Amino acid sequence: MTRPILTIASSNPKKVAEIEAMLGPLPIEVHKQPQDMNVEETGETYFENALLKGTATARETNSWTIADDSGLEVDALNGAPGIYSARFAQSNEEKLKKILNQLGDTPYRSARFCSAMVLCNPEGNLISNSEGICWGELLKHPAYPNGEFESIFWVREAKCTYGELSKEQLTKLGSRGKAARALAPHLLQEFNLTS
Repeated sequence: MTRPILTIASSNPKKVAEIEAMLGPLPIEVHKQPQDMNVEETGETYFENALLKGTATARETNSWTIADDSGLEVDALNGAPGIYSARFAQSNEEKLKKILNQLGDTPYRSARFCSAMVLCNPEGNLISNSEGICWGELLKHPAYPNGEFESIFWVREAKCTYGELSKEQLTKLGSRGKAARALAPHLLQEFNLTS
């Protein structure tokens, strides 16, 4: 029996493997998007950006597709950087320096990672979508060198930073993990894999 194919709308092997693991042990064949694909994220929400990527990838590959978009929202910065998290600065080092400078010494450091995920059919139509939120707070200094926002985002439930979460913790507590777990039943239903 041929296993159904699911394309993850990303050319990053690490992210593809991460989402595949978060979906759970499903009898499907997971592919990453074509290396030369680059969908411009012009949406105004995580959902809109995820849908742009999902629709384009599904049509290009003629396969079922999952796409996501994520960002960091800081309460003291009125939800910034939000959907602009990836474009907040040129490098990881600059991103950390910029956000820590903007926060200064304020004790009000609550924040959240937000993710939106979509499932599109091979024609590029939206079939289902989900979202996940991981609540935390920002440290005044990175917990480890050469990190990005994950190195200063403290997850109280796990007693470590987001970047230090294990694969199991990412699936359970991470924003992308929560979104993937919420989407998995719809994927099972569409692929007729429900028991």
